[in-house]
Amino acid sequence: MRCARTTGRCKLFSNSRLVLSNEAEQGSTGRVVNSTSMGLGPRSLRDLLSGLPRGELEQFLGALTPNALASLPWLFEHWALDHQLPPAGDWTTWVILGGRGAGKTRAGSEWIRAQVEGARPGDPGRCSRIALIAETVDQAREVMVFGESGIMAASPPDRRPEWQSTRKRIVWPNGAVAQLFSASNPEALRGPQFDCAWCDELAKWKKGEETWDMLQFGLRLGTHPRALVTTTPRSSALLRAILADAGTVKTSAPTSANAMNLAKGFLDTITRKYEGSRLGRQELDGEMMMDVEGALWSWAMLDAARAGRILEHDRIVVAVDPPVTSGSDADECGIIVAGVLRNGDPRDWIGEVIADGSLAGASPRAWAERAVELYHLHRADRLIAEVNQGGEMVATLIRQVDPNVPFRAVRASKGKAARAEPVAALYEQGRVFHRGVFKALEDQMTALTIGGYTRRGSPDRLDALVWAITDLMIDPAASWRAPRVRRL
Repeated sequence: MRCARTTGRCKLFSNSRLVLSNEAEQGSTGRVVNSTSMGLGPRSLRDLLSGLPRGELEQFLGALTPNALASLPWLFEHWALDHQLPPAGDWTTWVILGGRGAGKTRAGSEWIRAQVEGARPGDPGRCSRIALIAETVDQAREVMVFGESGIMAASPPDRRPEWQSTRKRIVWPNGAVAQLFSASNPEALRGPQFDCAWCDELAKWKKGEETWDMLQFGLRLGTHPRALVTTTPRSSALLRAILADAGTVKTSAPTSANAMNLAKGFLDTITRKYEGSRLGRQELDGEMMMDVEGALWSWAMLDAARAGRILEHDRIVVAVDPPVTSGSDADECGIIVAGVLRNGDPRDWIGEVIADGSLAGASPRAWAERAVELYHLHRADRLIAEVNQGGEMVATLIRQVDPNVPFRAVRASKGKAARAEPVAALYEQGRVFHRGVFKALEDQMTALTIGGYTRRGSPDRLDALVWAITDLMIDPAASWRAPRVRRL
C-alpha cells in the first residue's frame, strides 16, 4: 500500500454530513488520502466525527473507500490536541512545555514527519537533513525513533524510514536523513548542517548551552531552518533564555490534557500524590517552577510544609486584607483561615494554614460576607482585618454582616517584606504547615523578596496570611512568660 497526500476530496453537503468522494483515486492501487486532500482544516474532522450519533458515524465510516479508511489514523492534524500543533507565524524555535504524558513526543514525531514528507512517499519535503538530539543517543533512539510515540510508530507503512544502526540515523524513502546526537557530546554537532532539528527534554541536558550553541551554527540549510524543543519545564538557564528569545513561540499543556491516552487510574494516582507540590506543578501541570532570587519562601520550604495530618487547634482566626476598590480591575481581597497549636514553649507552637477564601473583583459587602461565613464554618475565635486603606469602613462592614463576630483591626506600620520575614522564619523552622494546596497563595509567597514583590499586582493573599500567623504565633510569643516557681 502506498500513501499519498493528494488523492480524493471531501464535500460538506447541505445536510451537514461529510461525504468523501474519491474520483481521483478510482482504479488506483491503494493510495491513502491525507488531511490536505480531504480539504479540511486542522481538527475539523475530529470535531465533526465526535459530534455524530453512533449510527451516523458508522454510516460515514462505512461509506469510505478502503484507502480513505486506512488514511484516518495518520491524519494527525485532525486528531491532535491544540498544544501539539505548530503555531502560525514566522518563528525560528517552537517550544512545547508539557507535563509527563502530555503528548510532547508524539507532537515532535509528527512535526518531523510534516517537515520531511512530500505528496507521495518518494517526493521531497521541506527538509531533508534533520538533527534529533536527546540527552544521550540511546534516549534519542528509544524515545524519539522507536518509542511508542516515536517517529517509527507515527509513520505510515509506505513512509516509514529505515533505521541504520551503524550510522545512528534514519533514512526516509525520499532520501531525507535524520541523524541522532547526544547533548552530552556537543562537539559532535560541529560540522554537520541541517534544515530542522528536534530537541527532546532539553531542560535536563547537562551540557545544554554548549549543545544548543553548536546546533544554532549547524541550522544553516534551506530557506528557513527551524527547531522544535519538547521538554518538561524544569528550571534551567538555557530554557529560560530560549523562551525569552524573540524568535521563539510556545505551546503548553498539563498531563491531564492527554488523559484519554494514558493508563486508567494513572492520572488519579499521580495527581493525588503530587498535586500542588513543586514537583507536581512541574511534572504534571507543565509549569516553570523557579525560585526567585532572594525570595523569603522557596518551593522547597513550601513542599516541606505539606501537612500530613490535621492539627487540633487551640486557636483559629480569619484574616482579611481588603482591597481599596472593587470591580474587575481591583486587587483581590485576601482571606486566609489559619490555626495554631500552642503546646508549651512558643518554640514548640505549630501553625497551620487551613483555607484560602480570597475573592477577586468582589464588592465590599461580598468579601465581608465571605469572611464572616468562613469564621462560622471553621469556628474561629476572631476575625482580623487590615484597616490601613478602609479605616472604620472595614469594621462597619463586618458588623453589618454579623455584629457578634469578635473583630480586631490591624494597621501596617512596616513594609510587606519586613512584616513577612518573621513568618517566613517560622516556615524555615518547619513550624507552619498547609492543609492542602494553595496554588495562588504559594505563587505570591515565592515572589516576595526583601526588595519587594516581584510579580504584578499586590500579594493580598500573602498579606492576609502574614496577619493571621502574626496574630496566632508572632505577637503571643513576644509577650509569653514561662511559668515560674516561687521560692521561699
